[in-house]
Amino acid sequence: MDTEEQIKQFFTSSMFGVVGASTQQHKFGNKVFRCYQLNNLQAVPVHPVEKLIEGVDCVASVAELPDEVKSLSIITPPQITEQVVELALEKGIENIWMQPGAESPAAVAICQARKINLIYGGTCILVALGFHDH
Repeated sequence: MDTEEQIKQFFTSSMFGVVGASTQQHKFGNKVFRCYQLNNLQAVPVHPVEKLIEGVDCVASVAELPDEVKSLSIITPPQITEQVVELALEKGIENIWMQPGAESPAAVAICQARKINLIYGGTCILVALGFHDH
């Protein structure tokens, strides 16, 4: 599958998880979450401490995401991404998009070994969806 096909498959989910969502609008975790909102895509922010991001209730962990979530955006430091990937596999996530800077060789290898639809290596959801901050 080429990247375009992988992206199409990623967006077949009826709901999305955003791990690393942030309350701070200048941070990529916030921009990615708002990008989903601006494209009328239902997204759930994942944050261990925050309760509300951009008016949407947060869940503390990937394990708490609704079962409808089959696609996950990850905007975390690489060592955290590895933990997130393990939780995502346990949860039954089928598609993972590691934003630039979130990737780690170990996390990529885990996804590839488990045949997860993985988008990584510089492809950014903000570019794919044409996000422009005000």
